[in-house]
Parts: sequence; C-alpha cells; structure tokens
Amino acid sequence: MEHSYIKHRLTEKWIPMYQVKSYNYLLPAQAWFKYKNIIETSQLIQSGSPKIYRLNAVTKITEGLKKVTFGTKKVNRLNKTILLLGETGTGKSALIDLLVNYAMGVKWGDEVWFKIVEEETTRQSESQTSDVIMYQIFGFEGKTLPFSLTLVDTPGYGDNRDDTNDDIIGERLLEWFTSDGGIHEVHAVGLVLKASDNRLSDRLRYVFDSVASLFGANMEKNMFALLKHSDGGPPENALTALADAQIKYAKDEQGEPVHFVFNNCQSDQRTGRFMRNLKNAWEDSEDEMKRFMEVLNVTEAQTLRTTVAVINQRNQLKECIINIQDKLKFIELKKKEIDQEKALYIKCKEKMKATKNYEEDVDEPYKDKVPIEGGRWWFFWVKGATSCLLCEETCHHKCTCTFLNGCYCPIFDGRDHCTVCTNKCEREHHVKKKWIYVPKTRKVRKTYEDIKKEYKEGVKGMEKHSSTLEQMQQEMEKLLEQEHEGLEKSFQHITRLESIALKVDSIFTFKHLDFLIERMQDEKFAEEVRKLKEMKQRMEGKKNSEKP
Repeated sequence: MEHSYIKHRLTEKWIPMYQVKSYNYLLPAQAWFKYKNIIETSQLIQSGSPKIYRLNAVTKITEGLKKVTFGTKKVNRLNKTILLLGETGTGKSALIDLLVNYAMGVKWGDEVWFKIVEEETTRQSESQTSDVIMYQIFGFEGKTLPFSLTLVDTPGYGDNRDDTNDDIIGERLLEWFTSDGGIHEVHAVGLVLKASDNRLSDRLRYVFDSVASLFGANMEKNMFALLKHSDGGPPENALTALADAQIKYAKDEQGEPVHFVFNNCQSDQRTGRFMRNLKNAWEDSEDEMKRFMEVLNVTEAQTLRTTVAVINQRNQLKECIINIQDKLKFIELKKKEIDQEKALYIKCKEKMKATKNYEEDVDEPYKDKVPIEGGRWWFFWVKGATSCLLCEETCHHKCTCTFLNGCYCPIFDGRDHCTVCTNKCEREHHVKKKWIYVPKTRKVRKTYEDIKKEYKEGVKGMEKHSSTLEQMQQEMEKLLEQEHEGLEKSFQHITRLESIALKVDSIFTFKHLDFLIERMQDEKFAEEVRKLKEMKQRMEGKKNSEKP
C-alpha cells in the first residue's frame, strides 16, 4: 500500500501522513512539547493561527448538577471558586475559556487556544431549560497559579425581561449551594458586563438588581466587575453605569469599584495587517488576568449560608404571594356561593309550597388539578409543581428541584414542614406533579328533597350554628384568617430579606409591595403597612434619581 509522506518540522524526518497528527508539524516546537499530552487527547476544531482545540474534559451529572472537569484533583491543594453572573451576550463563556488558558499557561507565541465551554447552540439543543454548570480545572497548580480553579457559569439574566428564567437560576444555585457535591463557599462573584456599556439602561439595571438581590450582605467584598469586549481604553462609562446601579461591591482605596478589563480576541485568527493590534490586546488581557488572580489569591472565601437564606426567603415570599392570590380567588367563589345559597332558601320557601318537583342549579366552588408543562430528564424532574394533597394547594409553582421527593425544594423548613400551605403539612403529604390546583366552580343541581333536607336540618341545628349558611360563613372566616396569616408571613419574609440581603430594595421585592399594601388594610396591620409604604417610597426615589 502506498502512503503519502511529509517532512516533520521538529525532527526533519520523512514520515507517513497516517502517522502524523496535524499539530506535530504545524505548531511551534515550544507549544508542541508544552502541550503534547493535552493536544493528543483534544479535538482540533479550527486550523490556522492560533489552532483551537476542544479539551477532553469529563462531564458528569451528580444529583442533577452538571460538572465539567479537566485534570485530576490533588488532595490538600488550594482551590479558588469564582461565580460568574451577567446579562446574556456579555461574554461569560469566553471569559471562562480565558481563565482556563491562563491557568494552563498559554502564551501568545504558543499559537494555540483551548476551549472547555460548549458552543451556545449545542448547549441550547441539549436542554430546554437553562442550567448552571461548574467547570473544574486541576493539575496546573504551581505553574501559572498557586491554586486550582472552580468556575461556576450561570445562564444569562434578563432575557426578554421575563423573570421566569431568572427565578430558575436562583433555584438552581440554591441546589448547588446546599447539595453535598455542590459549592459551599465562594472567593469571588464576577459581575460580567460589557466595557462599552455607557449608561444604565432599564435592561442593565434589571440585571444588576437581579444579581445583587440574590446574595447575602457578607458577599460585598467578594463582588468584582469583570468588563468584557474592551477596546483598550479606560472603561469609564461602564464604571459610571455600575455606580448608578447602587450595588454593593468591592472597592479600592480610592473608593472605586475593583474591576478588571478583558477583550475577546484570544481565539481570533492572526492574519493581515491587524496582527500587532491583536497581540497588544492579547497581552493587555493577560496583564489584567494576572491582576485578577493576584487579588483572588488574597481574597478570603465567603460562606454561602446567608446567600442560601436569602434565596430561600425570596422563594418563600413568592410562593406566599401566589398562595394568597389563590385563596382570594377561592374566597370570591365562596362569597358567590353564599349569596346564591341565601337566594335559594328564599326561593325554596316559596316554591316548595307550590310544587314538589322544584329544582335549582347553583355554583359550587372546588379546586381542580390543571395540567402544566413538565417533564423528566433521566430520573430527575425538569419542570413541575409541588402541591399539598391535604390542603389542596400548590405550594411551589414552576418547581425545578431535581428529585421527585423534592428533597431540595426550598419551601420545606428544617423540620420537613411546608412553609406555604395553610396547615404547614409535612413533606410526605406533598407531591411533585405536572399539575397545579386551580379554584373553579361547577354547576350542581339541587332538587326539592335536597333543599328541604338542608333547610330542615338548618332550622333544627340553628342553636349549634350548624346550618348550611353558618357553616359556609365559618369557612369564609377561616379563609380570611388564612389570608391574614399569609400576609403576615409575607411581611416577615420581606423584613428578613431587609436584614440579610446584599440588596433588599430590589425589583423582586418592589413588585410585591402594592399587592401587600392593598390587602393589609386591616387595622392590625397598620404598622406593617407604614413600613411597606416607606420601603416603596425609598425605592421609587432611587429609581427617579437614576433617570437621566
């Protein structure tokens, strides 16, 4: 069999093409020897300069959490964890690749670039829901960095100003922060934004607000601005936008936000007359990365216990509000039923005298199970709702907690009791299904005999308050008591958030204030309403001051 031969650029020997990998003779000698073992197990995805390789990382899903690991972890070696959050399109994926290449010691002259993050189109096609992914880079300690890296990538915030996806991000982070194999401390929260952002738009304000309101107050000194898409100039506009957002973040001795500036040109092909510009930009980012790692090296880790409490309070507040709204719908239906029952008794007295074939259709309130979107991924739930079978109430709408028994569901307290449903039932009475309870009414036909029986029993038991109407009224009063309990608990959640959150005056809190103020008009809530109105005025004042 005849073979084509080529001269090896390093050994200058003629060898068959089938024995030669493309990198053997096209990469600089320094890079070939430096990354030989890594390249041999990686996939070449783009030729040229630099050559781009997909790292042969190991992907595992444990307890529903996705981990992508490159290298082997060594016992008792220092590790630093960076959590990245930001708006869609800011370049978080490119920043993760930059961090990985810096840890590996990749230089401009190596003419090689490695990727660990999957392409966005691939990630979207594999999952219908955005997810949080952990990247772990081991085996390079003592080379460029004295520590290994754990990088936590989150989906972009603020897509179409729909907070549904943002709520999912918060709940998935909660799972990461509470699971045995997850993250229990963070050294840095990287707020990723474009260096070119020159004003605090509504969308950007929403993103900043959403990010800051997730964390506990102890994270202030660990929150850094990571500015992408830099053109090499001072990012004064972006820093002004960041200051306008009134976020608590790490500041230097001059009171300026601690920030680092990077560009996205590391994987750009080095051809044409812009080669010098690309090299300068590449080296500028390398210098900034060195500064970032030096700061990270001396930054103490912060426990995520307070952040877990913040996310739990947010989730419980949201579910409390939804539960109250469902009760209000049921109260209205109950009122209608009582009015119909009163009218029915009046008709009954008159028509029973005339005929024994009397019939009447009335509306009866009930709670129906209404299907919602849901599904499984392996033995994990992707979507669903957690409901209490005893109270006939949905306690956690759009629940994305992994296991079917809801072991990570934030609505349960330390005693395994629900914090949302009316009777605070135990976990065993809850199910996670593809349906929710919805208050409805149905037509029920009452005959002469039915009405006569109810009427006679009602008259007979009047002294014991057991008549049909009185029973209905008692049910109504109980529902109103439950509403008041829910309102009081909602206020407690907001008060708790105010004491522990990095940013309590958030859009998340603001959107619930009007509802609570309107419903808490009872005299016993006078002090609570006063505090809620003060909070609303304070938040509205901040918004007005931010307008150009």
